[in-house]
Amino acid sequence: MCIIFFKFDPRPASKNAYRLILAANRDEFYVRPSKAADFWANNNEILSGLDLEGGREGGSWLGISKRGKMAAITNYMEGQNPDAQGRGFLVSHYLMDRDVDSYSYLKKVSAEGHLYNGFNLLTAEFRAKQDTVCYYGNRGSPEPIHLKAGIYGLSNSLLDTPWRKLLKGKRHFSSVIGDQALSCDGLVQELLTVLNNEELNAPDPAQESQGFGYTKPILQAQSAVCVRTPHYGTRTNTIILIDAAGNVTFTERTMPTCDTNKWSTNSFQFKLEV
Repeated sequence: MCIIFFKFDPRPASKNAYRLILAANRDEFYVRPSKAADFWANNNEILSGLDLEGGREGGSWLGISKRGKMAAITNYMEGQNPDAQGRGFLVSHYLMDRDVDSYSYLKKVSAEGHLYNGFNLLTAEFRAKQDTVCYYGNRGSPEPIHLKAGIYGLSNSLLDTPWRKLLKGKRHFSSVIGDQALSCDGLVQELLTVLNNEELNAPDPAQESQGFGYTKPILQAQSAVCVRTPHYGTRTNTIILIDAAGNVTFTERTMPTCDTNKWSTNSFQFKLEV
């Protein structure tokens, strides 16, 4: 399970404003092996964390390229087929393909959506002349959509499904990004606070109605923006900022081991090559 909050503003009025502000949590079993975010050894244009689970190596949950491509995925709350294709490759393949645009990629994915467990996929392009963000969920409309400028929330249901955790987190996110006095570093720190809110938002009938087969304690734990259980929960926080000039700040705070009290933070800055 994961959660993503983002503001998309393709042509900000102020040079100090951001074309994209994104704050995301990756929730996963603590023992699942993964690589912290870095530029890929075999492709130094792409920055992301990588799944190292057997059979899923090379998949990702969130990444961006110097050419302005970005992708992020969340799972859909439902029972899982262990034989389905790995969803993380949907992110990696998009980032690697220099030629396909965000909508065309999702159009292709939508034709193969039945091969995967439930997912929501965001694909984006940040270019000199035009920015584009698109969305497709294989448990929703059969067609991908272009997103307009605005503030969005995505958890483990369809885009902007009004789960209590999503609504509360989105309000907190909106309040933080509305503070014009924050520096870049200050904004990152405040967004990390948004992502690490462990307050439970249960009971939530909307979330519970979708979580058929999930136990009550699990549903309660997953009602928080930051999920915390003994063996599963929020392992990674990621902040991506893209300013009007194409400068990218990518900050990842992650658990290097299974110890929820030990975290490592790394930040990357670069300018889009578009």
